[in-house]
Amino acid sequence: MDIPSIRPMLVMLVSLIGAGLIIANRENPNKRELCSLGTAVTKFLLVISMLPGVLEGNTYSFTLFTFLEEVSFSLRVDALGITFAVVASTLWMITSVYSIGYMRPTKEHAQTRFYACFAVTLSMTMGVAFSANLVTLYLFYEMLTLITYPLVSHKQTEVAYAGANKYLFYLLGTSKAFLLAGMILTYAVAGTLDFQHGGLFPDGVNSTVLVIIYFLLLFGVGKAAIMPFHAWLPAAMVAPTPVSALLHAVAVVNTGVFSVLRIIFHVFGVDLMQSLHLGTVTAVLASFTIVMASLFAMTRDNLKARLAYSTVSQLSYIVLGGALLSVSGMTGGIIHIANHAFSKITLFYAAGSIYVITHKTDISQMKGIGRQLPLTMAAFSIGALSMIGVPPVSGFTSKWFLALGSIESNQIPVLIVLLTSTLLNAGYFLPIIYNAFFKAPDEEPAHAVAGDKDGGESHKINEADHKYLVGPLCVTAVIAVLLGIFPNLFLNLANLVIG
Repeated sequence: MDIPSIRPMLVMLVSLIGAGLIIANRENPNKRELCSLGTAVTKFLLVISMLPGVLEGNTYSFTLFTFLEEVSFSLRVDALGITFAVVASTLWMITSVYSIGYMRPTKEHAQTRFYACFAVTLSMTMGVAFSANLVTLYLFYEMLTLITYPLVSHKQTEVAYAGANKYLFYLLGTSKAFLLAGMILTYAVAGTLDFQHGGLFPDGVNSTVLVIIYFLLLFGVGKAAIMPFHAWLPAAMVAPTPVSALLHAVAVVNTGVFSVLRIIFHVFGVDLMQSLHLGTVTAVLASFTIVMASLFAMTRDNLKARLAYSTVSQLSYIVLGGALLSVSGMTGGIIHIANHAFSKITLFYAAGSIYVITHKTDISQMKGIGRQLPLTMAAFSIGALSMIGVPPVSGFTSKWFLALGSIESNQIPVLIVLLTSTLLNAGYFLPIIYNAFFKAPDEEPAHAVAGDKDGGESHKINEADHKYLVGPLCVTAVIAVLLGIFPNLFLNLANLVIG
């Protein structure tokens, strides 16, 4: 049953109001950050208030206006949308706390702009999650790119601007060249842009036209980081770690793969995807990205760069799950939205904690760091084991369903890709854990905070002095384990999506 409700719109508006409050309290950091956290909690509660209804099979809808026949600015909360929204709103709360522990010790400039842009970013993210049609999704998708540019270029250095410009070039370039064209063709052929279970194209449409539309839409979603449209993601790692964590482990990248799933499930539909063999081609593209990005990750010594290529690889697990078009495969892809988000954000949080406390960024510098930062590296290890797919951490559940899905679809090459990528995941994560816990630390001064470089006063590293950093990463690590042991919430939502 569809329930008209203003709550989808309120979910978006609350963080826009929060951004205004953050700016209004720019002279008082404590009040400013309290506004950020309060806004995040309010958004989370609004999202959660719709979860029981969605689990019962209902949807919530809100239409602001109609500007073309059969085209409106509309929001609709369904099972797929609320899956993304629950993950993003939960992690914004946690990141709001983490940001305090990162931004203050590093004495980052323009913190008010940072928090305000973060708030608006979450509004745009929720707009994508709750879009009822392709044009609404496109508008929020584009606004998300624009509002995150100041976050990626936050440091305002030459390197930061270069990374942010590449970010903008790839994401705006693909959306304007491909996504917009695909959307216009979809409307011309289907006469509507409203997402529909089973797809929105009528019978009898020329198959060549449909194939062209599909690949325009697929490659237009640059945020999904499918190769060769992936280079923006490693470049965007110049941003502060809270930005890398939430935007490039959750909000921006999940917007990309979420949009791809929308295209597969609610623009084309499983039956049409199968009849045109589009699932097979998409699975090949995703498999190539999974393996190649994992190989790139193994060559990177900078921790955030390694995590960035890991993200490129892991995102394609979600695309691969949708492309398998089998019940288990699609289930694995959908639940990996949550499983990857909580695990990968733990890894980024840990990278930020290491940087703030020890000022180390390269893996080769981190011998014995597990003895100095036991909680940070324990949480990192949990996130890494999830990415590898070790039970009972959540990543195992994703890979289990993806493997079953590849067998159900008789796609044995995909199963081989999954096994190969698991070995590659282990190849670039386990050496970090081994160096951290089983190698003696290099002899060098221990710096208390980032910026206390050679010549500064050295004193013993103490995680307890950084509770706003260490606390959030411990929370997300625990959630990553709990999602592996108790996966029913997201499994139930995935079953509703598949129908």
